[in-house]
Amino acid sequence: MEFIQFFIDFVLNVDDHLLELVTQYGTWIYLILFVIVFCETGLVVTPFLPGDSLLFAAGVLAGTGAMGYPEVLAIFLLAGCLGDASNYFIGRHVGPAIFQRDSRFIRRKYLLEAHAFYVQHGGKAIVIARFVPIVRTFAPFVAGIALMHPHTFFFYNITGCILWVGLLVSTGFFLGNLEFVQKHFSLIVYGIILVSILPVVIGIVRAKFGKGEKKAEPTEEDYLKAAASFDKRNG
Repeated sequence: MEFIQFFIDFVLNVDDHLLELVTQYGTWIYLILFVIVFCETGLVVTPFLPGDSLLFAAGVLAGTGAMGYPEVLAIFLLAGCLGDASNYFIGRHVGPAIFQRDSRFIRRKYLLEAHAFYVQHGGKAIVIARFVPIVRTFAPFVAGIALMHPHTFFFYNITGCILWVGLLVSTGFFLGNLEFVQKHFSLIVYGIILVSILPVVIGIVRAKFGKGEKKAEPTEEDYLKAAASFDKRNG
């Protein structure tokens, strides 16, 4: 029981144990960080793994010289991009099968709505999701199920990952040793999230209350055309 409690605490608070890991494993820490971020972004079953706080903590340690700043940036960028890409492809492959019939958790109506959402707001959604824990894990999976265009996804996947990793790691590296940043890190992250989602919120409000023609809801035919187009492009 004590081992299980220790393991849970270690997984959920790995950022707090990061210095211990660096001391114990040396350069192997980069592989450990890669695995954690890859799983947090690439597997829908592990959204509980640390993300923002881990990036910030790694940046702080890089600022002290315990880790290399370029190495930390590179490993997180690689893990984040590959994680989202894997999640996306899993969604693309299970999407058409899920769509064939309603399941307990996913209905075709929701899938069609998701497809329409990603056609209209997909790029912004992928970028913003990078800064929202848990949503970050599910966004690429849903984008794949919704048949978001691969080229669009990969462009915004890389863009969002660069912003996410660059901002949080660099904040830790340059400002992490300041007392104010250490005490108010959560508020800083929430501020970033708020600024990021404002354009989407404004767009939704305008679409809901603004004047103009109301767009028709997507149909089953729309989804099947998108699926057929994807299959044709990918042999």
